[in-house]
Formats: sequence, structure tokens, C-alpha cells
Amino acid sequence: MILSVSNIDKAFGDNVVLSGVSFLVNEHEKVALIGRNGAGKSTLFKIIMGELPADAGTVTLAKDAGIGYLSQHQDLTGHLTVFEEVNSVKDRIWAMEARMRDLEEAMKHAEGEALDTMYKEYSSVSHAYEQANGYAAHSEVQGVLRGLGFDETTWDKETSILSGGQKTRVALAKLLLEAPDIILLDEPTNHLDLASVAWLETFLSNYKGAVLIVSHDRYFLNKIVTKVVEIEHGKSMDFPGNYDDFAAKKAMVREAERKAYEKQQAEIRHQEEVIAKLRSFGREKQIKRAESREKLLERMDVLDRPAGEERGMTLRLTPHMQSGNDVLILHDLAKSYSGNTLFENLDLLIRKGEKVALLGDNGTGKTTLLKIVQGLVTPDRGSVRFGAKVCVGYYDQEQQNFTESNTLFDEISDAYPGMTNTEIRNTLAAFCFTGDDVYQPVSSLSGGERGRLSLAKLMLSEANFLLLDEPTNHLDILGREILEDAVRAYEGTVFYVSHDRYFVNKTATRVLELTHNRILSYDGNYDDYLNFKERKEAVAFGDPKPQSTSASTVETESKLDWKEQKEAQAQQRKMKNRIASLEKTISDCEARISDIDALMADPSVCTNSLRLSELSAEREAVEEELLSAMTEWEELASE
Repeated sequence: MILSVSNIDKAFGDNVVLSGVSFLVNEHEKVALIGRNGAGKSTLFKIIMGELPADAGTVTLAKDAGIGYLSQHQDLTGHLTVFEEVNSVKDRIWAMEARMRDLEEAMKHAEGEALDTMYKEYSSVSHAYEQANGYAAHSEVQGVLRGLGFDETTWDKETSILSGGQKTRVALAKLLLEAPDIILLDEPTNHLDLASVAWLETFLSNYKGAVLIVSHDRYFLNKIVTKVVEIEHGKSMDFPGNYDDFAAKKAMVREAERKAYEKQQAEIRHQEEVIAKLRSFGREKQIKRAESREKLLERMDVLDRPAGEERGMTLRLTPHMQSGNDVLILHDLAKSYSGNTLFENLDLLIRKGEKVALLGDNGTGKTTLLKIVQGLVTPDRGSVRFGAKVCVGYYDQEQQNFTESNTLFDEISDAYPGMTNTEIRNTLAAFCFTGDDVYQPVSSLSGGERGRLSLAKLMLSEANFLLLDEPTNHLDILGREILEDAVRAYEGTVFYVSHDRYFVNKTATRVLELTHNRILSYDGNYDDYLNFKERKEAVAFGDPKPQSTSASTVETESKLDWKEQKEAQAQQRKMKNRIASLEKTISDCEARISDIDALMADPSVCTNSLRLSELSAEREAVEEELLSAMTEWEELASE
């Protein structure tokens, strides 16, 4: 056991957030902490970290165990660059490295007792340096920076001018390099593109310490965690396995609870009917029997209505009219910003009923493409054409089309006057607005809350073609599941950008990848997309040399030709051979460093200042060669 959370209670005024929450995190274990927005997950993290006192209960950390915490918001100040800020985590190693260099230089000119003293210190420092994995520290820092999406062009930026998301990534990089015994991560994937999320999955899966994660990214949780702790209505419950295992077991628990509740309610109704019947006879004997049954009912341990019944809500999306078969036709589309080409020669056809997901790294132009389709951004070249009877609904994360003085309830009621009060409340609840929340003014909403309200209004529209930019942002898992059900059942067409791979997996019938200024198309969902990528069977749209197109349809097919395949295979063989060569170099360098250390410890050598100087110089050269080889090896292995 590395962390014990026992019977934690926490309330803010009359609002009980946590009640008797208990769970364990064992060494090396990867645990997910999940629950609806406002369930108390971040509050619990702050209690664990000692930033917030619990009303009752205890948090116990294993003796001498180190703990690290990544919150959702970071405030890095000062004038350090990205590289300097992250590199500072290894200051202890850099200090040892500098001391070793100083001693090596000094030993060239020392002799006798002074040399012996220096050598003893050098042996001690170099041993500590090796134990701290100092020889790999440089490549480790660079690898984490690249893995989290910081290419070398960003390393010299001052952290004070970074966006909130970039600051969070810097803080995450520092935390991963510190490598405490247990790390607490609050929504770590929020500001990462798909490539960085995949890198983080691999890193955390291989992490030697324990990890406790709050995340709504179900695909991410499936890849990493071995236990799920759910907080629901203030209580906690443990489930072994990943997120899918949890979902299946949770459904079984809820079904068992529902059946037990319904069975007991039926028994209560039956007893009440019998009691009423017995009393209706008016005889003393029957009245006594009725009273006896009433006492049994009073002593009965009545089950509460099972939590989570709100999952029964459904959100139906119904287009006002059916569109034609061809919904969206893009032809020869191109867009650049400040000399940076996002895409060119881009051709695309989306047909009626498709649910099309657009994926790609940050900055490739996904949102720009959606805005071009909506008419909010003008392309440099090319055309956008909608098919017959297409009615477009657009969700933009920055959309501000609200009446600020309206309450949330009024905002929906004004837009859709035919809805009943219950229908309006259920719709708002599906997007995490419950109770008195529905009566707060729109002007008081945060950015995330405004986005959710905008999405709720869009989902009620009668459009037959929906354009969605990151629709699951700011939704908890329940909200995402409701939206998934709605999109799957929707009879219209959907074109959306999303980093939520689980959502893509559940809803997409086709995946588009925007990469290298063009779009690659893959039939199926996210898992199919990954399988197709492995087999390299993508159909390319927007090739630099596009095939001919017509006004009615745009069909462009291209596959890697035989020559490209051979070149790719040759390049791969070359990389593998180079990796093997580097591994031999690394092994030889490490062996030579060990030999030099042994020689320098030899009594016949340690008193020979000239020989020591030669060995020290050789060791320094071998270390440089080792560092260079390890850096190149990591880059090639990453590719």
C-alpha cells in the first residue's frame, strides 16, 4: 500500500460532497478516480495533498514515499524558458555532473594525498550520478518534452507567455521527470493532441510508481488503469479492471440494485394492501393482525432508490427534413496562414447519414476547415458546396449567441417554446445543469458552461447536417454517453472534430486524418482507423497531384505505389540497422566507462597523476559519445 484514503467526509455548508470515501492505492498500481462534474474528485485530490482539510477521515501515505500532483490549472511565472523550466527538475544531477568535471580537471594537476582525496570524492559523486541515471538525464528531458508536443522551436519560449494549456504541459513534463512514488493527475490529457496522448499512455503504463488519475478520457483510462474508484452521490465504490470493465460491472450492480428495490417496493405495496384489507373488516382479531404487519413494515430496512437513475434520460436529435444523398462537397480547397500551409488541393465528399470524425495534430487546421465549411473563414482557393435540402447546425466552442440576461431555462424555452418544463429540465440535466442551476443567468456562466449550453441548444435544433468542434469538451462521462447515444441514433449527417477517441469509436462511421496538408480517409471507427493505419490502406483526399473531379461528385483515390512502399521499407531497414549499431555503441561505451573506473581505482594507477589524467580525459570523451548515441537512439526509437 502506498496511499490509503479512509472514511473521508467533506461538506461546503449544507452541500455534502464526500461521505465516507475510502480506497487504497497499491505500489505500481494505476487507478482511475471517476464521477460526474461536481462529484468531488478535485476536492478529494486537494485533501490528499493537504491543500484542503477533511471534515473527517484520514489520508495515509507510505513512509518516505514521494507524491506529486498535477492540477488542471498552472500559473508559471518568471523568465525561465520551457527547456530551462523542465531541465531544472534535474538540477541535482547537473550539479553532480559539474562537480565531476571540476574534479576531473583538478586531478590533472594534483598528486599525493590531495589526488587521493579528490579521487575518493570523484568516486562517490560518480556513483551517485550513475544511481540517479545521470547518463540518460539529457535524453530523458528531451524525450519528455518531445513526447508532450514541445518541438525544439518552442524550447526557448519563456513560460510566462505560454497559454494555459502549454503551462499545464510544462508542469506535467516536470512531474513525470521528478518521478515520485505516486502521482495524482487531474485531467492530464485536456491539452494534448492525439500523438501526445498516445505517448503519455505508453509512459504511464511503464511508470514504476503508482498513478491516481481523474479523467473523462475513457479510451485513455482503458489503456492505463487496472482499478476504477467511482464517486457517486458522495460515496465511493471500487471496481477492478479498466473503464470498460467498470462500465460492465457497474451496469450489473445497478441492475441488481434496481431489481432489489423494485422487489422490496412491491412487497411494501402488498403489505399495505393487506393491512388496509384487514382493517376494513373492523374486527379486533384482524385489526391486531394489521397492527402486527405495520410493526414489521416499520422495522423493515427500506432500500433507497438506486443512484444513477438519471442515466435513463435520452436526447433525441430529429432533422426537420431529409437532405439529398450528397451533403458536402469540397473541391481543390487550400488555406494558409502567414506562409504556413494548412492544406491544399483538398477534395472531400460527405454523404447522407455519415458520422465523420476529423482527426489530426494540434495546428493542422481541423477547426479552420470546419469554419470554412460553415462560412466563417474564407479559403485561399477552392469551393464549398452543400447538397440539396441541407440545413446546417454548427457548434463552436467560442459561440456566444445567447441573451445574457436570460436564465438557462429561459434560453432553452425562448429558442424552443414548444418544449415542456420537464423536457427543458431533462435536456439541461443531460448537459450537467441540474437543480437551481437552471435559473442562473447566462451572464454568470464560465466558458465551459457556455459551451455546454450552446451544445444543448444545437442538439435540439432540426438541422440535418451538424458541424461539431470538440463537442465532448466540458462534459463528464455521463454527458458524453448521452451525447454518444444521440449522435448514433441521429438520422442526419455529422461532421466533427474531436480528441475524444472513445467518442469517435462509438459514433464515427468514417475517420478523416488531416496530415501533411492533405486528408486521408478511413472507413469505420477509431479502432478501424488504427488497424487501417497499421496496414497502410488509407484512401487519400487532397493529394498534391489530385485526380480529375466533376461538379457532382469528388472521388479521389490513391495508395502508396510500389516504389513508395519499397522506399519506405528501405528507410525502415536503415533505421533498424542504425538503432542496432547505436545499441552496440552504447553497450561498448558503458563497458569502457566501467573498465576506466576500475583502472582508476587500481593502486598502481591512482598514484600516477599522468595516467589518471589520460584516463579522465578518455572517460569524458566516452561519456560524450555515450550521450550522443543515447540521444540519437531515443529519437530513432521514437520514430
